Amino acid sequence: MRISVIGDGAMATVCSVLLQKAGHRVTLWSAFPDYARQLDQERENVKYLPGFSIPPEVTITADAERAFRSPQVVVNAVPCQYMRRVWEKLAASADQSALYVSVTKGIENETLLRPTQILQELLGTVRMAVLSGPSIAREVARGLPASLVAASDDLADAQIVQKLFSSERLRIYTNRDVVGVELAGAMKNVIALAAGVIDGINAGDNAKAALLTRGLVEITRLGVALGAGQQTFSGLAGLGDLVTTCISPHGRNRTLGELIGKGMTLEQACGTMNSVVEGVATTRSMVALARQHRVEMPITEAVHRVIFEGQSPGQAITELMVREPKGEFQNLSA
Repeated sequence: MRISVIGDGAMATVCSVLLQKAGHRVTLWSAFPDYARQLDQERENVKYLPGFSIPPEVTITADAERAFRSPQVVVNAVPCQYMRRVWEKLAASADQSALYVSVTKGIENETLLRPTQILQELLGTVRMAVLSGPSIAREVARGLPASLVAASDDLADAQIVQKLFSSERLRIYTNRDVVGVELAGAMKNVIALAAGVIDGINAGDNAKAALLTRGLVEITRLGVALGAGQQTFSGLAGLGDLVTTCISPHGRNRTLGELIGKGMTLEQACGTMNSVVEGVATTRSMVALARQHRVEMPITEAVHRVIFEGQSPGQAITELMVREPKGEFQNLSA
């Protein structure tokens, strides 16, 4: 198949390599002409995914017309907060007949829209799918075993994505809950920030286990309020991705949280990262959605206070621990 991958980060690179090795004709598009030329010449994404070669068969370009030369599938791998400005420029060249597959995890701050909603707003009625789940880019690039979920309102399109990405080392499941899969992939990054803070202050394994468990409750509660299926949050896109992001030393969100736990400001911590940490912006979006829909999310609110309002991690933990006692299993909307 003819496939265009939009973006030049680690996941865009991984998708391009995987799809080319599966025998597809792949074009990788970068918004930056100089970086596209560098990638084309060096055949390695030194900035975002060093140590892994990009096959010469992958076409690399910054030319939108070239990127959208009759693709059958278009993979969106642009960070969420940059998607609108990128796709506003690409919309005129975009192929309306293609299947659009988003691997982006986030919620736009200004509109509170998910990635597929942004695409549909800019491109109109196009076929849409999501690919998400526990997918540390370096591990996937190394060929370590992983499982993801492909979601679409149209099961046939989810099955196309399943077939495209499946291999001996990558198992893909299908799901019809696009809302749940996208929200789970975005919201787990906020809990990962909190997990990093716990690591940074050496709060212990018990605290981290409690965080993941109650964090999943919060994610599920808001997701259900927004129309997602509850079951999705116990699957790969929910629990699976949450666990990976909260424990992996390669996870950007956990790493940034750890730096904040060790005493860095948000600005200082972000300055050490070489790519976008989606959980920072997603924290703002989650707090806004929770307040809009009157959903209780104490951990998310605590993360917001620590990273944006300067509250100490110790004080945030104390406030969480001394809240009014409750039963563990309450209605998700409570």
